[in-house]
Amino acid sequence: MDNSYIPKLLRAALSNDRKNIEAIGLYIGRKIKKEDPQTSAEIMKILSCVNGGTDVYRSIDLSHIPVDQETRYQLVNLQEPLYCEEPILCDSVKNQLTEFLKERRLIDVFLNEGITPPNSLLLYGAPGVGKTYIAKWLSYMLNMPLITVDLANSISSYLGRSGQNIKSIFEYARSQNIILFLDEIDAIAKRRDDASDLGELKRLVNVLLKELEDFPATCVVIAATNHPELLDKAIWRRFDRNIEVFLPELAERKALVLRELGERTSSISDAVIDLLCDGTSGISAADMCKLCMHIKRRIILNPNISVEYNIFKEYCELVSLKTKDDKIAACKEIRKSGATLKQISEITGIPLSTVGRYLKE
Repeated sequence: MDNSYIPKLLRAALSNDRKNIEAIGLYIGRKIKKEDPQTSAEIMKILSCVNGGTDVYRSIDLSHIPVDQETRYQLVNLQEPLYCEEPILCDSVKNQLTEFLKERRLIDVFLNEGITPPNSLLLYGAPGVGKTYIAKWLSYMLNMPLITVDLANSISSYLGRSGQNIKSIFEYARSQNIILFLDEIDAIAKRRDDASDLGELKRLVNVLLKELEDFPATCVVIAATNHPELLDKAIWRRFDRNIEVFLPELAERKALVLRELGERTSSISDAVIDLLCDGTSGISAADMCKLCMHIKRRIILNPNISVEYNIFKEYCELVSLKTKDDKIAACKEIRKSGATLKQISEITGIPLSTVGRYLKE
């Protein structure tokens, strides 16, 4: 197939040119029919749904997404399974997720033996540790679309409507081959002994508990929260596994840096890599990835400056050298790369005279 049609399709999609999207899709479907008949058939099925006035998600056997009965806004956001690299996690979390995947793939065996297969995970931990990424990765690994509850549209100020919306979402999830993702579940599952909460929210917890209890083993539900202390005690018992996702330790931070910087690590000394990893204790995986992204941008923007200079500059801006010991350690590590006292001062923001004194300590 002529690959030049891929950017043409992208341009048509981003400019909402439906006529061209259909024409290019038809061309691609015909061209790949011999080499990839399955994908060709799927393309033709999508086009057939569109031309027949049917929701395109019918092409993957999904029915209409549920909506709020008053506003008609969608209650969930749907994402098809897309490739995700395996998340970099500590062994205890990784092992639990691996075991969950194995159990889901043996679901028919479990059911034949009269054993209820696990179908639910509750992920909790600090922001940025990878809870949402894990849900997307499991969607990819199980080849199941991921629907995320849209809290802005699902929670209503009208009495009873929020509970009805939650019921509609679960009813939809039970009838589809999908993963239901309850992100920020603490917004709808707060402790019922909290006197500050309205009665409507307490009723909503009761609805959620009942829906989770009745959720069939053939479906999957994943919940995530940054505030586990807010959850009602009964919520914890409704999930097969409650997994705390931790901030990355040294080994995970190093793996993240090596993966995110890729081939650029060949031009970076081990000492600089160690500084990046040792000095970022307490930083989330998301922030580590952001740090690496900023480093790559800085390298491209400053091609005449050494790679390591750019890394040190970005590192010092992220970590902020608070204590004297932090500043001394940074000055000495940067000095090892051959940087001058003036460069060290520019990178760290430490006065030139102080840099010289720190290097002697």
